[in-house]
Amino acid sequence: MNLFDKLEDNNKQIPLAELMRPKTLDEYLGQANVINSDSPFLKLLKAKRLFSFIIWGPPGCGKTTLARLCANYHSAYFIELSAVNSGVKEIKETVEIAKQKLREGTKTIVFIDEIHRFSKTQQDALLPHIEKGLFHFIGSTTENPSFHTVPALISRAQVIMLNKIDIESIKKIILKGLEYLNKTYKIKTLEDDALSLIADLSQGDARFALNTLENSFFACDDIIKKEIIEKLLQSSSVRYSIDSHYDYASAYQKSLRGSDPDAAIYYLAKMLLSGEDPRFIARRLIVTASEDVGNADFRALLVAEAALRAVEHLGMPEARITLAQATEFVARAKKSNKAISALDSAIADIQKGLDYLPPKHLRDAHYKDANKYGFGVGYVYTHDDPDFKQQFMPDEIKDKKYFL
Repeated sequence: MNLFDKLEDNNKQIPLAELMRPKTLDEYLGQANVINSDSPFLKLLKAKRLFSFIIWGPPGCGKTTLARLCANYHSAYFIELSAVNSGVKEIKETVEIAKQKLREGTKTIVFIDEIHRFSKTQQDALLPHIEKGLFHFIGSTTENPSFHTVPALISRAQVIMLNKIDIESIKKIILKGLEYLNKTYKIKTLEDDALSLIADLSQGDARFALNTLENSFFACDDIIKKEIIEKLLQSSSVRYSIDSHYDYASAYQKSLRGSDPDAAIYYLAKMLLSGEDPRFIARRLIVTASEDVGNADFRALLVAEAALRAVEHLGMPEARITLAQATEFVARAKKSNKAISALDSAIADIQKGLDYLPPKHLRDAHYKDANKYGFGVGYVYTHDDPDFKQQFMPDEIKDKKYFL
């Protein structure tokens, strides 16, 4: 380390969130689904079995911390890369380091933060080295690996899904952070309302919670009050990633289908606050009106179409009113999926070989030689004789029913 490195270290202001990272698995809070006595992940860890895995979870849930704890547990050499500023060149350098460490009798764990930002080529560059066991790979991502990670990498690495940290665990983390600050600086107290506000606004993000605590600690005198936090944050941010686009759209449609207008209006609000294209939402309404309401209440489709027109002609924010109105109507409407079920059944039959021509009497007879082939012969114009029974299905499946 040279003089400039020392000066840099001396002048660093390390964030509280970094200082408070758990040093042991016992300190690791909020992920009981992964760190518990029955967890296969924990059993593998305790068996000293290194394996490659991808940690998938929201921001601030402990992905990087878990990777570092795993490396410490195995006494492995830990190389940390970020997909934002690393590429194939850095991977090649990492390979050489891992080879040297193996010669010295030490295993290497390569942690790549935001692995979803690596291109296919960059991800593929990892494969042969993971395959040969040169190093063990841990990736972290906020995006669904099924969509953002190459299949070959997923087949070589288990996916560990982390959840948002629960409120009680977030509160414990905040209080631990306060204890650390009080040992280092002037002692201050945190009001219960302020604690609850930070925990609620963090939305399960420990980093956000600790950053908010740290800023409010130095922005107040002796007591950290709710008002201080509100002034610092102004308003809470809305989390909405690429995957959220699909997750909330799915939840919205399922709430409409399940006749829960309250849940549907909540997901509508979430999508609108997050900047979702209102035309996309209106199209989801139209789909649901056809697929799930169907002919049980034909007005639902008319209302949904009107909502799309309103979005296109009015724009936001006024169009939100029409979307809310249409959302309530579609959610409360009677439901029937007979039309889509019948169509899907017919499509499935045709695809599996029940692919037949119409009966001859239904075929086009508007040309000279049609009668010679028997086309149109025997067809009765329904308006001339409404009570006359004639066959419309192909001969081979004449008794088939799709609307049951």
